[in-house]
Amino acid sequence: MKSIYDKTVDVLMFREGSDEDSNSRAPIITTGSIVWGVLLRATIVLIAFFFLMDSIRGNDYWWVSLFFIWAFVAFPAYRQYEKYAKRIESFAEETLCGSCKHFNKGGQSCNIYDEHVSKDYIPCEGESWEPY
Repeated sequence: MKSIYDKTVDVLMFREGSDEDSNSRAPIITTGSIVWGVLLRATIVLIAFFFLMDSIRGNDYWWVSLFFIWAFVAFPAYRQYEKYAKRIESFAEETLCGSCKHFNKGGQSCNIYDEHVSKDYIPCEGESWEPY
């Protein structure tokens, strides 16, 4: 299991989830982790930019912060969400849980059993499966 430090480094280094994530018991990349990464990166960028502008007295260049927010916050989050959506789409097609009405795509979990689902693990073993 990864430590909190490793997870923080993954978020800050823009490491994206891979196909192996869907085989693990708990997914590494979810919509919540993407939002958390956006908030963390935005906070870091804004604080760093605030100190940079204060130190060089560059109040006329505040608009440059928009570029940094796009380059280091919004675009990586968008790219990460696209990859996550593709992975969830293929996961939903390949597993029984993907066609169940109790499957939560945002958290890759079962709403009834409140457990994460993987290709090798179905919480209800198919007994509580209900189609859309």
